[in-house]
Amino acid sequence: MANGGRTDWFLFTIAAGLAVFGAVMVYSASAMMSLQETQDQSDLTYFYKQFAFTLAGIAVMVVVSRFDYRRLNNPYIVYGLLAVTALLLIVVLGFPAINGARRWIRFGGFSFQPSEIAKVALPVFLAYFLTKRENDVASLRRTVLPCLLVLAVVGALVLRGPDLGTTIVLCAVFSVMYFSGGARLKHLAPVASGLLLLGVGALVFAPWRLRRLAAFIDPCDADNAADTGYQVCQSLYAIGSGGVLGEGFAKGQQKLFYLPYPYSDFIFSVVGEELGLIGTLAVVIAFGLFLWRGARVAMNAPDRFGNLLGIGLVTGIVVQALFNISVVISILPAKGIPLPFISYGGSSVLVTMFAVGLLLSISRAGAAEPARNEKTSNVHRRKARKKEPRAMSARA
Repeated sequence: MANGGRTDWFLFTIAAGLAVFGAVMVYSASAMMSLQETQDQSDLTYFYKQFAFTLAGIAVMVVVSRFDYRRLNNPYIVYGLLAVTALLLIVVLGFPAINGARRWIRFGGFSFQPSEIAKVALPVFLAYFLTKRENDVASLRRTVLPCLLVLAVVGALVLRGPDLGTTIVLCAVFSVMYFSGGARLKHLAPVASGLLLLGVGALVFAPWRLRRLAAFIDPCDADNAADTGYQVCQSLYAIGSGGVLGEGFAKGQQKLFYLPYPYSDFIFSVVGEELGLIGTLAVVIAFGLFLWRGARVAMNAPDRFGNLLGIGLVTGIVVQALFNISVVISILPAKGIPLPFISYGGSSVLVTMFAVGLLLSISRAGAAEPARNEKTSNVHRRKARKKEPRAMSARA
């Protein structure tokens, strides 16, 4: 709890604001579905859950921001977190599939997605290992292969879900952190080529992914719109009908059982329909400000571990946001991945806010370092001034 600097309230406000905005949009996107599931008893079922997780996430962010992130730079914590993540990713495979995927551990009325933990566990490990191997970043045996082994194990377990979207995010985090850790492009090129080949293999050996890729070319084609391209096509209808100003909050039509799961992976299309181009641009600008502020935190970190950890956490959140938005507007083929802060899901909100809490912790440590150095220099100056009269009296 030793971070004595000031909290980065700008970053805090962006994260909290996006999360609260997400809870409000979840209400709009899920109200009709909530009424149907409760037999017209309540339209707030999803909103209550999301708002509760949002408040809990903000509390987690505040608590973690007061925690000294440097305590994570410990092999017992790093490898323990990796072991817990891998164990949960194995356990989740034993639970019943939901919509053809085994991504959730269910207990009682709650569910948890272990792949969310991987988005924190991998950056923590890479920051620790690349700091430890600072002078051997380009070494294939000592640095590259151990890092790739961890990525392969975690990525394979996530992909087994199947969850290709999160796997791509983890690969992006690895690439950016490895490059930021001191690797040159000639070292990164073979790694990137290998990851690209694995991605192609994941498409070739999964027929449904090939169908999605084919539907991506023209999702609203007569055949695609009735099958694989249906969700993306409905999403484009929603965004197109929103225009510049939108239809108005809670007045969207596509969420009325046309667009599947509008409160989850495709909530950005609801934002586009109801708040228009202005609303979607506001969300994109908010993530742009988050990227700027998060990168600033990483660059001002007081040590290499904080610098790399900040880069990894910011990369994971921003790449995931870009991936989600790109899928919704059909720049990328459809792949289920939530929009950070905004999509419905307790585990996503809590883990994302935890990651922002770590960024705030790094920021506080970075702000405290100049103040500590200034205080030390002032002490030295006072001591020097005290010695000057003594020296003058001795000469006299």
